[in-house]
Amino acid sequence: MSNSLLLEGKVAMISGAASPRGIGLATARMFARHGAKVVVLDLDEKAAAEAAASIGPGHRGYACNVADRDACQKAADRAVADFGRIDILINNAGITQPVKTLEIDPASWDRILDVNLRGVLYLSQAVIPQMKKQGGGSVACMSSVSAQRGGGILGGPHYSAAKAGVLGLAKAMAREFGPDNIRFNCVTPGLIDTDITSGKLDDAKKAEIAATIPLNRLGKADEIAGAYLFLASELSGYITGAVIDVNGGMLIHG
Repeated sequence: MSNSLLLEGKVAMISGAASPRGIGLATARMFARHGAKVVVLDLDEKAAAEAAASIGPGHRGYACNVADRDACQKAADRAVADFGRIDILINNAGITQPVKTLEIDPASWDRILDVNLRGVLYLSQAVIPQMKKQGGGSVACMSSVSAQRGGGILGGPHYSAAKAGVLGLAKAMAREFGPDNIRFNCVTPGLIDTDITSGKLDDAKKAEIAATIPLNRLGKADEIAGAYLFLASELSGYITGAVIDVNGGMLIHG
């Protein structure tokens, strides 16, 4: 094995990683290419197992509803039983809903907040004790440019709120678990060309949005995966509590 493999011998758990054109599966594939053993988590056990198998031999797929604390703990326990360790957690699972403020009903608020924010807490709680035992680890969390710019793309205000919550939660955990050598960072994608976006935007709308982005195009799933790879690896060993913007310049901070 070449020393250029950034995740050689590491075990990575990725939530929401079974969708064929999604960021999670793109990340799983990239991590596997860099030497990691990957645990794919998804609501659907069969889809998770198939996604893991598609990456190559030796990876695993488990069912896990990230909004269920017990399910998260079971997934972490199962990963440790299968691989003996968990080095990397990618809190990628997320859902969106394009509604306006006055249309957000209580059930929608709960659903969006549960998957996007509560799920980050629960999965992190499930792996932190194992990472502490191992002497460290890296956790990367999926936020969104909509948390920074106040929505306005695909998700409603409750989605922006949940993704902004992810930023605050990850920063607080970075501060708390820095002494344990567990790093917490966030990625804030702009508009990425995945199944979620292609179902909601036609080509004309995509072109219209692309024209407002300095790089003049939507992002690719692999480009988010690359940011996750950086945060998972020792290349980012002194980075914690950070937010990496992967948005083609859609939001450039002052």
